[in-house]
Order: sequence, then C-alpha cells, then structure tokens
Amino acid sequence: METTLGEQLLLLSLDDKWGYEKEPEKVAWAIAAASLVDLALAGRIEVTDEVVAVRDPAPLGVPSLDAALADIVGYEKPGKVKDWLHHLKKPAVAGATDGLVEKGLVRKETKKVLGLFPVRRYPEADGSAEASVRERLDEVVRRGETPDDRTAGLVALLHGAKLHKLAFPDGDARAVEPRMAEIAQGQWASPAVRGIIDAAETALTVIVTSTAIGAVMGAN
Repeated sequence: METTLGEQLLLLSLDDKWGYEKEPEKVAWAIAAASLVDLALAGRIEVTDEVVAVRDPAPLGVPSLDAALADIVGYEKPGKVKDWLHHLKKPAVAGATDGLVEKGLVRKETKKVLGLFPVRRYPEADGSAEASVRERLDEVVRRGETPDDRTAGLVALLHGAKLHKLAFPDGDARAVEPRMAEIAQGQWASPAVRGIIDAAETALTVIVTSTAIGAVMGAN
C-alpha cells in the first residue's frame, strides 16, 4: 500500500498497541518537511537559496499533499523552507493521520482522561505498511543497500529531526547515525530534490535543536 513520507514517519512514531505518539514534537516537524520532500520527488516544487518555488501546480490526487501544494501555489510571495515548515506543521500532521485512518492502517479511538478531557489514540489496525518501511530502512542503513529516492528521503528526515531511535528502537542509535548521515548527505537525487532535502534537513536540525535548548532553559 502506497503511503506518503509523512504517513511513514507517523507509523514509525505510533505505539502499535496503545496508539500514542512517541517524540510528537520532533515528528510533527519531520512530517511538515516530508510534505515538501514528497512534492519535490513528484516534480511539483524545487528550492533555490532556501526559497521554495512551484515547478508544476497539477494536483497529485493525494489530499494532504495537494493541500500543501495549493498553499504554496496560492502564496503571494516565495517562502523559505523553514517558513513552510511552520505553516505546514499542523495540517501536515492532520493529513498524515487522516491518511492512515482512511487506508485502514490505524484505528481512531477517543477516550476521556479523568472522565473529562477527550484524548485521541491511533492503535495499529494493519501492520503491513510499517513492517515494509522498517524492512527498507534496515536494508539501506544496516545492510548497506543502495536506497531509492523515497527511502533516502525518509532517512534524511529521520536524521535531520534526530529520530534515529524511532527507526531502530531495539538498537544503539549511535551505531546507525553515521550511515544515516551518509545517506542523508549522499548525491542520490536530482538537483531539485537534493536542494529540498538539504534545506529541509538543515531547517529541521535548527528547529529541533533550538526547541531542545529552549526546553532545557525553561526547566532551569
């Protein structure tokens, strides 16, 4: 079953049994960046000097990506990658969640905490898509196989958002980081796609790092 990069990131982050999300803030930023990467892989956008530009405004037939593309097409002036990450963060996460529910990969459950506050959870309904994603990651990261464009893009997003542990929860994240960095920085894609990957990874690293520093400062 075909899934977007954002949906793949969300699958990796959801607890299979209980449906809660691990590393939700980092994952949200990564999903926003994934929208841009998917659009670049489809030939719809490109980036020059960190500015996103439209190459082809034609919809893809994927609701979450078409919504992101429409926003970029309709924007009154070119925006930088980091600006689009902020703009797309919330709708991209909602789109990825809706996509997984519609494809029958997760179930939507609503429960009340303390009998008052509704909390939504998304336990696994069909594990085949996540298993396929994890198998591809294992092939290219641990077994050294050459990644296809989309797998390399997913690795770059995981690396930029510092989500190595989500990809390989049972291993030492430090053992896979060098290989993930190598894939993220490799010349595996066209200049248009390479540009968006580099810009998205840089923006993700800056945002995630500054968020972490802010959390530490706030706690002191």
